This record gives sequence, C-alpha cells and structure tokens, in this order.
Amino acid sequence: MSDVKLKYSEQDLQEFKAIIDKKIARAQEDLELLRSSYKNDANNGTDDTSPSFKSFDEGSDVMSKEANVQLAIRQEKFIRDLKNALLRIENGTYGICRVTGKLIQKERLKLVPHATLSIEAKRRQ
Repeated sequence: MSDVKLKYSEQDLQEFKAIIDKKIARAQEDLELLRSSYKNDANNGTDDTSPSFKSFDEGSDVMSKEANVQLAIRQEKFIRDLKNALLRIENGTYGICRVTGKLIQKERLKLVPHATLSIEAKRRQ
C-alpha cells in the first residue's frame, strides 16, 4: 500500500485559494492598465500637435497598441485559468495531475497555482 495522498487537505486548499485570489486581483489590475493603454483613454498630452517625426510616432504607436492587445489577450487567458483553478478547488480536483492522476507538488502549485500537470507529465509532453 502506498502512502501517496490523493488530494490536498482543506487547509492546503484554502492556502492555494488565497494565493489564487491574490493573483487574480493583480492580474485584473494589470489587464485594466493594458486596456487603458491601448484604448488611449488617458492621453491628454500635446502629442497630436507636434509636427516632427509624426509618421514614425504613429507607426510606433500602432505597434505598441498591437503588443498591448496581445498582452491583454494573454492576461485574460491567465485570469480564466486561475478562475478554473478555483473551480477545481470547489469540486475537489485541484492539485491532481490530469495525466498521471497523482498530486502535483505543493511547491509547483505555489508558483503556478493554475497548473494541471505535474512536472513528470509536463516533461513527457
């Protein structure tokens, strides 16, 4: 008989939930910053009145907006993954590798709380 735990204790799950809640709050703040930067809703400067190198600036602005849109998309996915981790905590499947069925190491979950694969399964990919 093995002494491998099949799921984390309620205390562990509450600790992970606190970590995830904190990461979601931070990620949502970052997402709002990204959104406001590509929507230009905070720009009250005189940039539009300066004639020098305007075309270069516009090209740079477009590239910057596109990069921020891509970052925002990644941030939205990160938030969704974190919220899915909260659902797994509620339904009792949090911390269980979806490939091996074993518990994902606690240290890994503290660093990557939305992980669904153990290091072992990740290496196999």
